[in-house]
Amino acid sequence: MPHLTTKPTLSGFQQYVAELETERGFSHQTTIDKCLLLGEEVGELFKAVRKSEGLAVDANSNFTDIGDELTDIFIYLCAIANRKGIDLEKAFREKEEKNKQRTWNPSPVNEPQTGSINLGSMI
Repeated sequence: MPHLTTKPTLSGFQQYVAELETERGFSHQTTIDKCLLLGEEVGELFKAVRKSEGLAVDANSNFTDIGDELTDIFIYLCAIANRKGIDLEKAFREKEEKNKQRTWNPSPVNEPQTGSINLGSMI
């Protein structure tokens, strides 16, 4: 059984996910499999957020905790990174160095959005 330390590093999480996938029989799944499963989990997160915000939701849907859905997403992110040989901590640090060079133009808070939204500016 895989063991996760009390205060794991990001690479510790990646190693743990690799071990749990082997133990649970998921290591044969492809990157595409994991990406599709990640998409499903993102949908479940959206449902959980809708419910927590008091928005209309399908009464027949099963809902879990937002934290559970975020954890599922994190596991899939680690699994995808593992399959592609990506050290997430290194990738995070490198991306943040690039982000520090950018000029950010955040949307005003609580102001209604009109027209189209440029999602590319958020990444």
